Amino acid sequence: MSRSEQKVQTRQRILEGAGRGFRKAGFGGIGVDGLAKEAGLTSGAFYVHFDSKADAFRESVAQGMAELRGGVLYFQEKHGRAWWAEFVRFYLSAKRTCDLSESCTLQTMPAEVARSDEASRTTFEKALRDVAQAIVDGPASPAAPRDIGAACAALSSLAGAVTLARAVGGGAFADQIAAGTEHALLGASGGKSRSKPVS
Repeated sequence: MSRSEQKVQTRQRILEGAGRGFRKAGFGGIGVDGLAKEAGLTSGAFYVHFDSKADAFRESVAQGMAELRGGVLYFQEKHGRAWWAEFVRFYLSAKRTCDLSESCTLQTMPAEVARSDEASRTTFEKALRDVAQAIVDGPASPAAPRDIGAACAALSSLAGAVTLARAVGGGAFADQIAAGTEHALLGASGGKSRSKPVS
């Protein structure tokens, strides 16, 4: 492996580690030492690749949102006309039960971005628009959003539901939140729900 390839690989390791650290602890809850540790590197190595924690934060946000867009495209390719229902159900199950460090950037990072600098907000806005556009441009699918506003409303519902479900500590109420959101986003046209509301 060439030196330039090693540098790219190391930078990616730092970004992945930083993403886990920021999702788990928030921007203010982890320092450069902690971010470097997440990547299995030293703080000195971190500064070879990033000028500051804020720099790594912006790139982590962009990468996390790009992964979300990639997930949307994957569901579109794999499930065709049924992609939207499959994506919604996946998000409301896997993304609310995984470890917080592996959770979705859309769910964990917006509040951190809002408290951050203008450059981070600009980065997030562009990435969010890209995700919403990918949803709108996808194959025709029952109940799928048809415009950017509707796509953002759906993404807000998904992220909000996961946030609330995590905050109540799981169990029947968390299931009820997920099931209610699934019904709101898919309704009867989304096919039979895989989760049942809890009374």
